[in-house]
Amino acid sequence: MKLLLDQGTPRSSAALLRRAGFDALHTGETGLAEAEDAEIIRRASTENRVVVTLDADFHAQLALTQARTPSVIRIRIEGLRAEEFSGLLQQVLNQCADDLKAGAMISVNDFQIRIRRLPVS
Repeated sequence: MKLLLDQGTPRSSAALLRRAGFDALHTGETGLAEAEDAEIIRRASTENRVVVTLDADFHAQLALTQARTPSVIRIRIEGLRAEEFSGLLQQVLNQCADDLKAGAMISVNDFQIRIRRLPVS
């Protein structure tokens, strides 16, 4: 699975995910560190990447535009170090792979994983 980690996520998580076999990039590695959310969404959609973010704006944009891609995972747990973040993300990717491939907005907190298929209305 191809991933694009947003600016608020631990940058070293991308390297940890690559070591685990994922095609992971961080916006800070791709010239998108200062990019608007819409540009990140376009890039992820074009490259068939799943956006991983801490930011609620991505889900809002997908809902407003009735988009079918890209899938977005929002981690709603603050203060995770890179190793914890990467481990949690790998669990989510394993559990939600089919949904992510089909197009989904996923929200992860301390207690649950919520999945909404795209497009949402």
